[in-house]
Amino acid sequence: MASFSHLFGASSHRIAEADSVAVIGLGRFGSSLALELVDAGTEVLGIDSDEDIVQSMNGRLTQVVRADSTRREALEQLAVPEFDRVVIAIGDDVQASILTASLLIQMRIPVVWAKAVSEQHGLILEQLGVHHVIYPEKDMGRRVAHLVRGAALDYLEIDRGYALVKTSVPERFRGVTLGQAGIRRGHGVTVAAYRRGSAEWSNADTDTVLHDGDTVLVVGPTRRVEEFAQLR
Repeated sequence: MASFSHLFGASSHRIAEADSVAVIGLGRFGSSLALELVDAGTEVLGIDSDEDIVQSMNGRLTQVVRADSTRREALEQLAVPEFDRVVIAIGDDVQASILTASLLIQMRIPVVWAKAVSEQHGLILEQLGVHHVIYPEKDMGRRVAHLVRGAALDYLEIDRGYALVKTSVPERFRGVTLGQAGIRRGHGVTVAAYRRGSAEWSNADTDTVLHDGDTVLVVGPTRRVEEFAQLR
């Protein structure tokens, strides 16, 4: 395989700066992630073993290459060890995902994210030393379940047992300051921000007064924010 510099020319050094990410596996999840990163201004090196997928992503990422991520020499030739962040988005080949993760950890990549397709897969990735294991399908299922129930306008589980919910303001807390409402004391959650109509979001404090039609971001233990979102 050609060297990284030969493939990418003068951009080979620039693409491996701190504000760049290598995404390995460009299926539905990996390609969506990579394109979102590019849209946010991040330089992205995409890697996949499927030539058709690589061709379909050509010109949409900073660079995209066909390579076998289970071969250490391929990763080294693509300068993957120089990246501060690498995402393993391989979903249809658990063995390739695990082998790739093992190589990246051996290479001492500072931060490795990896997609897991099952609890067992995730456990192995964690045991290998992967810094962040994610379960996209499982997490999306939880989020959609909360939206389907209608209690929340949006839902994000920040960590196990802790979540952020976007919801409307319960009638009982309208027209008084948050300090007077005692939401944190009475419900164990914090109103972090609010938005009035189509205005920009604003940070909330004890002097904030909420009104009918306002939308709030509430953070706290998952069960607590779920209960708060159901208040009317």
